[in-house]
Amino acid sequence: MTDASTQPAVSVDPSDEITNLSDNPTFASVVDASLSRRSVLLGTAATALFSSLGGVSALTVAGDAQAADKAKKLLSFKPVAKSLADAVIVPEGYDAQIIYALGDPLTASTPDYKNDGTDGDFDNRAGDHHDGMEYFGLTTDGKPSAKGATRGVLGVNHEATTDEKLSSHFIHADGGTRSLPRPASEVDKELAIHGVSMVEVRKTASGKWEYVKSSAFNRRFTTMTEMDITGPARGSALLKTKYSPDGTKTRGTINNCGAGRSPWGTYMTGEENFNGYFTRPKGDDEARGKDKSVTALNRYGRKEGDTSRHGWESAGSGDKYVRWINAKTGTSADGSDDYRNEMNGQGFVVEMDPYDGKKLAKKRTALGRYAHESAAFSNPVAGQPLAVYMGDDARNEYIYKFVSEATWSAADATNPDRLAVGDKFLDKGTLYVAKFTADGTGEWIELSLNNPAIKNYDKYSFTDLADVVVNSRIAGDAVGATKMDRPEWCAVNPANGEVYFTLTNNANRSIEPKNAPQLEPDASNPRAYSDVKGTSRVQTGNSHGHIIRLREAGGAGAKAFSWDIYLFGAEASADPATVNLSKLNGNQDLSSPDGLAFSQATGICWIQTDDGAYTDVTNCMMLAALPGKVGDGQKVNLNYTKADGSKMSITTPVGKAPTEGELKRFLVGPKGCELTGIAETPDGKALFVNIQHPGESTKAADVNDPAKYESQWPANAGYGAGKRPRSATIVITKKDGGVIGA
Repeated sequence: MTDASTQPAVSVDPSDEITNLSDNPTFASVVDASLSRRSVLLGTAATALFSSLGGVSALTVAGDAQAADKAKKLLSFKPVAKSLADAVIVPEGYDAQIIYALGDPLTASTPDYKNDGTDGDFDNRAGDHHDGMEYFGLTTDGKPSAKGATRGVLGVNHEATTDEKLSSHFIHADGGTRSLPRPASEVDKELAIHGVSMVEVRKTASGKWEYVKSSAFNRRFTTMTEMDITGPARGSALLKTKYSPDGTKTRGTINNCGAGRSPWGTYMTGEENFNGYFTRPKGDDEARGKDKSVTALNRYGRKEGDTSRHGWESAGSGDKYVRWINAKTGTSADGSDDYRNEMNGQGFVVEMDPYDGKKLAKKRTALGRYAHESAAFSNPVAGQPLAVYMGDDARNEYIYKFVSEATWSAADATNPDRLAVGDKFLDKGTLYVAKFTADGTGEWIELSLNNPAIKNYDKYSFTDLADVVVNSRIAGDAVGATKMDRPEWCAVNPANGEVYFTLTNNANRSIEPKNAPQLEPDASNPRAYSDVKGTSRVQTGNSHGHIIRLREAGGAGAKAFSWDIYLFGAEASADPATVNLSKLNGNQDLSSPDGLAFSQATGICWIQTDDGAYTDVTNCMMLAALPGKVGDGQKVNLNYTKADGSKMSITTPVGKAPTEGELKRFLVGPKGCELTGIAETPDGKALFVNIQHPGESTKAADVNDPAKYESQWPANAGYGAGKRPRSATIVITKKDGGVIGA
């Protein structure tokens, strides 16, 4: 999700908030500085792939000329130039088709979308802000199939909504009410446009793709859908509410950002910036007796007096509105008569069966609670446990992994009771948090009461494992985890099992920290600089982000790893000794990497951007990469000179600078959008991508004046009624019917 520090100020973005005020150590030294066309550093400088084209891994047969020749067949397309056009641009020889947009009906009885703010029934329509996404194959007669390449179910996250001053303005006729109280008629729409879609898609006889309006697989999960709580927090006092006095269920899923696909064929959706949807009135600290729940609420971004993002709680006295008031209002000791614990039911990875609409989704609490992005699984190995890798997308937060207690069997992949397999692997195991050290190694630190640092933590008294997983951030504080530059999506390289994390950006990296949220750069987050946007705006910190990768020292359950920085986001013209450390050229340069996924068909690593730092030059984009492996580059020495003249130095491991044959731009999106969501058919011949919030900077007062829209996409591409911009799913194919990227 976009960091408001690098975007136009349309609304308050929860990812802009910093709640990690722990004194966890960072590496003492850092990157340096120089002046380029747009980058002014703050000191002085010192100094793969898995190819289904032949079914071989170039990494595992290094030096084999035949494998190298097959690798050359990938990324053979002409790179797309940077663009500020209000259009989706793909390489020559490719087509991009819009197939599923905000408001599209999911039942035969739901009217077509008018796109003028008068539409209703969003429980049966596509939600807003399409984000993480996965494809689940079907046979031609509608049976689940891992090989189904012409018919399938897309799981699509609907993260949020384009808003200004409370209201989701594009879905309301006049831009909506931007003051409290909010009308129930508006709030009810907004409650329904969040969540997840399951929607059937198919390839037609003409070779085009379409979504199936009346499919039995079509289903919406919204903020009101009942869900099971599983794992160590099920039944905990921390999850008890008026809705679920026994703490075993909750309603809805919110701010669904990154996604994942389990090895047994279920959809994993991450709940990201959930805290901003709740209000906590002044006086609640006292009402709670200033107990430890106040510490937890503060750490998770709900101090007393905090207002909510949309004001949903103001729409009436009904239970569906009151639940957004995160306060002790009842007399019970455990919260079973109010919604003081309601926010504890959000912030998890949620597992859904895309094929079975009768089963409740399950919130997998063992994987921890924080601002989840995607959930990436280790490559399954018979007889070994599975790991799930995850990031907490907020400034100065942590990277996590969960290791299952159960071990993998090939039969697990085809068990028709898919959520039961999820119970087996995702409810029992061990949660870890990452600590990176400056020598290019790191460790996974256990988060449980078995760890004395957690059991004896003096800033929060953990009761049990449920307390640890519900308050994972505090547990990470207790063990001294490494604070990172907004860990977003993660992905596992199918060729060698190495794990990649996008670190999108961080405006709070500084060589002269002024207060607690600001951090000095360190080896795993090594840049702090000033970037000039256009002719005037100065952005400080690490505004372009980077991608870090790690190699486990053993299997998925390893406690140690090695790491390097695979790729630094930077402008091509930036100083290669200090900012453009990956030596990117104009066909590769990027800012704020976010979405990330490896193709299972080709091994291509797809990288998407959610950028505000480079948008005076180009809209957000998607790149194709063939990364090598941890340790394939060199160590780089970087230095700072602080204002007082003192020196800081750091050595950081940096991956091999990618050639244009190993990294190039594949797609540029329309104005104001974020590129997000990556899914493909098993044969690699159709690639699904989401275009999120085009025209995001449009003002609510201008919703009825198309001439003032920042974007008119997808209407300007011939899709649907009206001209209001809409988030949408596109499908990319090759004109010759071949494999994407080859």
